[in-house]
Amino acid sequence: MSMPIDWTYGLLGGLMIGCAAAIYLLVNGRIMGASGIIGGLLDGSGQSTRSERLFFVAGLIGAPAIVAFLHSTPDTKATTNIALLVIAGLAVGIGTRMASGCTSGHGVCGISRFSMRGIVATLIYLGAGAITMYVARHIMGVI
Repeated sequence: MSMPIDWTYGLLGGLMIGCAAAIYLLVNGRIMGASGIIGGLLDGSGQSTRSERLFFVAGLIGAPAIVAFLHSTPDTKATTNIALLVIAGLAVGIGTRMASGCTSGHGVCGISRFSMRGIVATLIYLGAGAITMYVARHIMGVI
């Protein structure tokens, strides 16, 4: 019995994110929260670690781009509605600011450290995502 390819991609991606978070913590002594790393670049609070942050962001963008160039990408079934994607991106950004963190900070690093704040934040944003998906798909019909 073989594992479906989508599950394999998810498993490999999860393992890669977990390993990256562990390495980041071991090397820097800090939590790998993507929103905090990017936020520090945008608001100027991360000037002392600017080059490290830029390399991190370059890796976030570059690694998937290289994989997509070298290997076919899975069909994500993402919408082609640009307005909906912009609204979704803004909603994620606002939620990230409200939660003082993102999925990599709270979900991967917070839960692995048994952080109650990370666990609660993860449960809230997963619940909000499920509700949003239900409303968008079944009530509004936009997805």
